[in-house]
Amino acid sequence: MSLGGTDVQRVARETAEGLPGTSSGYPFTRHLRVWKVTGKVFLIVTEDDPELEIITLKAEPDDGDALRREHASISRGHYLDKEHWISVAAGEGITPALVEDLVHESYRLAEHQAPAKDRSE
Repeated sequence: MSLGGTDVQRVARETAEGLPGTSSGYPFTRHLRVWKVTGKVFLIVTEDDPELEIITLKAEPDDGDALRREHASISRGHYLDKEHWISVAAGEGITPALVEDLVHESYRLAEHQAPAKDRSE
């Protein structure tokens, strides 16, 4: 079952909120809710824009390339480094399980960037 845009965002928010050591807020603008772990951004949800119902997450460059080839609604990161970030919109094959997996992987990548003493592992 493919998700609609607001559902992609809902699944991403719920998944991020269930991860240990996370915080969220609006450090950039009131339209971008940002989740962090150990001070590192791992998820951005674009809010209040029905034309841009996306989430933006960290991804390994090779994984991001593969995801973009496989899913027309996954693009290079909308707000950040285009090599290490992807944006996900509603589309064919965008399922709850895929969104959950992408949030978990982004969280892992962000946490891994933090100094070892700050990681939850």
